[in-house]
Amino acid sequence: MHTTSAVFTRFAAAKLRQYVERIETCVARLDDGQLWLRGSENSNAAGNLCIHLAGNVRQWILHGVAGQPDIRDRDGEFAARGGVSREEMLGRLRAVVAEACEVIESQDEESLGRVVRPQNYEVRVLEAIFHVVEHFAQHTGQIIYVTKALSGEDLGFYRHLTGTREPPPPPAGGETP
Repeated sequence: MHTTSAVFTRFAAAKLRQYVERIETCVARLDDGQLWLRGSENSNAAGNLCIHLAGNVRQWILHGVAGQPDIRDRDGEFAARGGVSREEMLGRLRAVVAEACEVIESQDEESLGRVVRPQNYEVRVLEAIFHVVEHFAQHTGQIIYVTKALSGEDLGFYRHLTGTREPPPPPAGGETP
């Protein structure tokens, strides 16, 4: 039998891992100029969004939920105009998400109700996790959009729906979404 908390935490972690894979697919299709290309000064490049996602996950999950020091430089995430290799950027993102997924998957019913204070918001752990997955999804969508616009390619994330590709494996734990 699976508890609602276990289903939620496993699914949340699986979605974060899926989004990282999709971001990696996108970043591999962009050259360095495209990775840091901004539509305007009020826009962010895919590179900025990758750095931003790592900072957000670290602040909300590793700091807010797990109690690690808050070392985020949010303004720096958006100010970057390059200077970080794609390998370093993706390595940081992968590492932060992997650590956050361990924290998320370790939460039980009681701990999901605990009140935490990331980024000066008072929320329950469940809400913090939901915020991070939702936020990650939004920026992943932006990175996918930019990649499609710049490359003109179908990234193939949904080919299994057309019967031209096997469906992806279910999230960790065997549940289907």
